[in-house]
Amino acid sequence: MGSRRRLGAELIRRDLADDDDEARSLIGADRVLVNGSVASNPARLVAASDAVVVVTPSRFVSRGGDKLDYALDAFSLDVAGRRWLDAGASTGGFTDCLLQRRAAGVVALDVGHGHLHPKLRDDDRVTVLERRHVRDAKPADLGGLASGVVADLSFISLTSVIGPLVRLCQPGSPMVLLVKPQ
Repeated sequence: MGSRRRLGAELIRRDLADDDDEARSLIGADRVLVNGSVASNPARLVAASDAVVVVTPSRFVSRGGDKLDYALDAFSLDVAGRRWLDAGASTGGFTDCLLQRRAAGVVALDVGHGHLHPKLRDDDRVTVLERRHVRDAKPADLGGLASGVVADLSFISLTSVIGPLVRLCQPGSPMVLLVKPQ
């Protein structure tokens, strides 16, 4: 069967952690997988043949943030200092990405409610507009015209909302709209 080591020691041996403290921290944060399952005990015995992986934490509250981050890089679009409208905010991946890139503020608009991540809901730079369809939103609802728009809208054609989106932002504002098949 071969020799087995404590998980914490094995993380160090495999150069996945620098010391016992880091190993315990990774395990305590549920970031260590052994053979595909979360390992929560640093004393767990593992074999050299076991697959031990440290999961990188997500940068954003949802995968939408990664998608927008990629697009902003591809388009060389600087969002800093602008006040953005996130249409179809849902969990807030786009909102999170914009804030991490130093947006002045974000209006998180969604037809649903209760989906926005608490860290964003509690952020003073975020204005939450729930139970609001983008076609029904007015500039006054947003606190004025946005200076940029991002949108990830489901079950609706972008052609039916492009007019309302244009009316909610300043002339010449950039728009990054996720196009996806339904």
